[in-house]
Amino acid sequence: MNHSIYSADKSTHLKIVVLALVAGIAVAGFSISARTNSDDQYAQTRVMKAGKPVVVTNSATSVVR
Repeated sequence: MNHSIYSADKSTHLKIVVLALVAGIAVAGFSISARTNSDDQYAQTRVMKAGKPVVVTNSATSVVR
């Protein structure tokens, strides 16, 4: 028994590709079905208004504009 993927025959490569495809479909199907079902069709968001501008510096000196 050879454990190298380079020397494997075509049927082994085909099995690996099919297994990866099935696993990908299973993960995608699970992730779609695992979403939360809520009564709201749209997400609730809050609107925030911008306040006064703030200057942030990392030095102790004053900035005069």
